[in-house]
Amino acid sequence: MTTARLSRQVVYGKNGMVCTNSPLSAAAGLKMLQEGGNAFDAALATAATETVTMVPMCGIGGDSFILLYEAENSRVTGISSAGVPGSGTSADYYRKQGLTKMPLEGPHSVGVPGEVAAWEEVHRRFCSKPFEQLLDSAIGYAEAGFAVPPKIAQRFASTSERLAGYPSTKEVLLAGGKTPGEGDLLVNKDLAESLKRIATGGADEFYKGELARKMIKSLNDAGGLFTADDFANHRPEIYDPIGTTYRGETVFQTRPPSQGFLHLEMLNLIEGFDLTDKSYDNPEAIHLMVEAKKIAYADRNRLAGDPRVVEWPLDEIISKEYADRRRGEINLQMAGTESPNILAGKSDGNTTYFCVADRAGNAVSWVHSLSHGFGSRFIAGGTGILFNNRAGRGFSLESGHPNEFSPRKRTMHTLNCYLTLRDGKCHIIGGTPGGDFQPQSGVQIITNLLDFGMNPQAAVDAPRWWSYPGTDPASIDTELELRVEPEMPEKTIEGLQKLGHKVTRRNQGQYDGKVQLIVIDQERQVLLGAADPRGDGLSAAY
Repeated sequence: MTTARLSRQVVYGKNGMVCTNSPLSAAAGLKMLQEGGNAFDAALATAATETVTMVPMCGIGGDSFILLYEAENSRVTGISSAGVPGSGTSADYYRKQGLTKMPLEGPHSVGVPGEVAAWEEVHRRFCSKPFEQLLDSAIGYAEAGFAVPPKIAQRFASTSERLAGYPSTKEVLLAGGKTPGEGDLLVNKDLAESLKRIATGGADEFYKGELARKMIKSLNDAGGLFTADDFANHRPEIYDPIGTTYRGETVFQTRPPSQGFLHLEMLNLIEGFDLTDKSYDNPEAIHLMVEAKKIAYADRNRLAGDPRVVEWPLDEIISKEYADRRRGEINLQMAGTESPNILAGKSDGNTTYFCVADRAGNAVSWVHSLSHGFGSRFIAGGTGILFNNRAGRGFSLESGHPNEFSPRKRTMHTLNCYLTLRDGKCHIIGGTPGGDFQPQSGVQIITNLLDFGMNPQAAVDAPRWWSYPGTDPASIDTELELRVEPEMPEKTIEGLQKLGHKVTRRNQGQYDGKVQLIVIDQERQVLLGAADPRGDGLSAAY
């Protein structure tokens, strides 16, 4: 039996638009646009504000993956900023302690944060406003506090006991021994001071200055094995994004160590089938996408690692020729089994994504994260900075695995985002949190728009499916299942079961992803925005 979920209406704008899971951050970005800033100014202001207001999901102790479109020259630029773990460790270091999996909390789960380096690179290359001005909103909310929204309050309630295990974290996030509830004011004055240091000293302060020294000392006092060089040597990667075509559009994605290539590989596989007579909830259409997912995700688990260290055939995997060879493996009448070498695991949606567009046609697609909810759960004392747990969550201790732990490596990331061009101009800007769900969401949103003719908000609202597990090495024993949201029609579930899928209906209120989406109508020169009703988000325009 299905239930109805309240939806939202498409938001229209002419001069600029910000779609984010944080209304306060959307307001910060929109303010920049209204004050004459471009999409890149607005994006940086939005990102900085989210690192304060989206506490479990992102922070300056996390990582960023970004796509930026310049309308003047139709150029798309990618920026990935994800760091390596402490250089004092090794896979053998953990194995000798009897571990078969990486620690998921504390200093040993941390990778050098990339967020601040990404900010500086975006500002240097694209922005028009002073760097300090773009951090004003973030500093203000950290210093004076902000009212905790419902979804963030829920995360605090479910994680408070784990947060209390680290004294420096407890002092900041559970002040007075109280778990922040919906509407409570959350203040982080230490973070405000750290952001002020960054506003004046830039990335050098974060990676080489007094702030860096404080972070390293705090991590190592708690058992970490970081050096000053680990932070000082961090550099963001600037690149031409990877891409493919789908139904006449060029789809761009983030490069590895992001797993954005999975989105492209899946689109290539399904493009060989006609979906014009189907709908988003058609069992045969979903079956096709799920089977494409199995091929793509098995490829990641079999091959993918940090391309600076591991050599693997990325260009081949996202080619049309490769899809043509592999497409015949899809049985349209029966669900296939997952690859036997897949590493399954539990995943959560503790990431956040936003997108921005301005009146000139510039656009930004930005995803950033601490990995798990509240990341490592560890705050560096006196800084207010909550660190990611990307190293703990992302690396394998399996000898010879392409994602085997090494202090020289960046772990493979679930983080990815996309944008498309139509006739050389930006058309679709989208993404979502959700770990291994992210590429699967991207396929659903793109097909909803381009194959099934849905408007942006309808494409976002539509009930989703999630072929689980994916690539997360946190657990290797999870049985394959096809999760569907509560509102998925019963006839769809029955059809999928007949095709051999083990279908699990999500509990009421349990949803996958929080998509933010902008579609640019080039003919009318109008922006159409959609914010996911599954979250606290907002599409703001003027």
